[in-house]
Amino acid sequence: MAPKGGQAMRWIYKHNVSTRIWHWINVVAVFIMIGSGLGILNAHPHLYWGQFGANPDPAWIHLPRWPGWMTIPGNYNLALSRRWHLFFALVLGFALLGFMLSSLINRHFQKQLTIKAHEITPSHLWYDIKEHLALRFHDPKDPGAFNVLQKIAYASAIFIMIPAIIFTGLAMSPGMDAAWPWLIDLFGGRSSARSIHFIAMVALIGFIIVHLALVILAGPIGEIRSMITGYWRVPEDNH
Repeated sequence: MAPKGGQAMRWIYKHNVSTRIWHWINVVAVFIMIGSGLGILNAHPHLYWGQFGANPDPAWIHLPRWPGWMTIPGNYNLALSRRWHLFFALVLGFALLGFMLSSLINRHFQKQLTIKAHEITPSHLWYDIKEHLALRFHDPKDPGAFNVLQKIAYASAIFIMIPAIIFTGLAMSPGMDAAWPWLIDLFGGRSSARSIHFIAMVALIGFIIVHLALVILAGPIGEIRSMITGYWRVPEDNH
């Protein structure tokens, strides 16, 4: 099979099986957790810092009540929203654990996500920013490699945003008072954990929006196909 001009296609194996499985589990789990989380937030759309938070206490932000179409189950039902949220929190947490273990075994972190010292110099960062602005997302010499902006974004999501969501979620559970009281103290109290949980969710939504925008700009068919099959077609200007 060849493109115009008779030049043969070149394919590379870009995403291994564990990465692809984890990606699609996250698509479902994060979507449901955001919707059910907004349903839970509608019960009390105010955020506080410290151990306690209730109507008489000063909130640092007052959020709007989210419309039913943005929430799960689609109408105000706190009990059902919690059930959806807690079940898929387990899915998210165990999927992350499985992905991290497999990535250590197959050296995905070391090979694809290790940020080298020269990549975070101002000149290198500025070069990658200019390449992104010019819609050139891949290095012609190594098209399968992640650039430093991708590494920073993915590492932030894997090692900061998602773990922050998981552990602040645990800190909000009353059961942690007896099991892991230090976890609540680590976040400065249950209300602080709830605020950090919301902030981490907003950061993750921001990551998802940027990620989807770049997938569209880079060619959605090829990018989605690579996340299904593992194989990615090298752009013709990289041949």
